[in-house]
Formats: sequence, C-alpha cells, structure tokens
Amino acid sequence: MPEIAFEDLTAGRVFDLGTVTVDTDEMVAFARRFDPQPFHLDETAGKESIFGRLAASGWYTAGLWMRLYVDEVLLRSTALGSPGGDEVAWPAPVFGGDVLTGKLEIVEARRSRSKPWIGLITLRAWMYRGDPADRDIVYRARFTGMFGSRDQAPPAQQP
Repeated sequence: MPEIAFEDLTAGRVFDLGTVTVDTDEMVAFARRFDPQPFHLDETAGKESIFGRLAASGWYTAGLWMRLYVDEVLLRSTALGSPGGDEVAWPAPVFGGDVLTGKLEIVEARRSRSKPWIGLITLRAWMYRGDPADRDIVYRARFTGMFGSRDQAPPAQQP
C-alpha cells in the first residue's frame, strides 16, 4: 500500500523534494532536442543574451523539478495523474552547476464530486537556488494532482 494517499495531502503541508545539481551537458542536450534557442545552446550566444551566460531552458528546469516530485512523492503515493494547471513561471535563469532545491506545498484538497474515491489536490511547486534564507526562485507552478483515497474504493469493474 502506498504511504501517501489523498488523506495525507492536507492544505498547508510542505514537502521538501531535495536538491539537484544542473549538469551543463544534459542541459544543452535537452535544449538541442526541445528548445534550440541560441542562448540555451552556445556559450557565446548566452554571454551576448539577457542572461549573460549559457542558460537552461525553462522546460528543462521544470523537468528537474518534476523528477524530484516523482522520486519524493509520486512513486510513494496513490497518484492518478494531473488534469493540468494554471501557472508556470521561471522568474530567474538557471545555469550549469547550479544546485537547486525543490519544494511542494498543498494549497487545497477536496474530493471529486463525481468520483469520491479521487482527491483533487491543488499544488504549488517551486524550485530555488541558494539557501532557504536567501533563495533565488527559478521555477514556480500551480497545478492539480489527482490522488486515490484510502477510505473509499472505486466501484468494481464490470466484465
């Protein structure tokens, strides 16, 4: 039985997702495949850009956060997917070698009216560079996660 279910995801709960160090080669490989803007691919273009150096794609940064979330929460839970979100932002650039810390806060938790064995959780995600007292937020998002309930089972499947 998973250790994290809908009933455990109460408003105000914060999860420390751990840290990740940005690998420059991986960062550039991601950009080459998915976001080939010059300032994500080339040191010189990065230096001449608004970032002042080679910068990670925001989508790569989101992927780093997602990996921490999967490892620390989703793989230990009754996660059922996500219907989406309403915010994603990259307030500061990310660079190779940065050490980033991921966090997750439960904003709201409610049961689905049509499927009461499913909990709908509003989540606030963020990732920062630096220590908690002087953090530089590099990623934030708000979305809904769906989690199974411990106390209500889905209806039996029909053959």
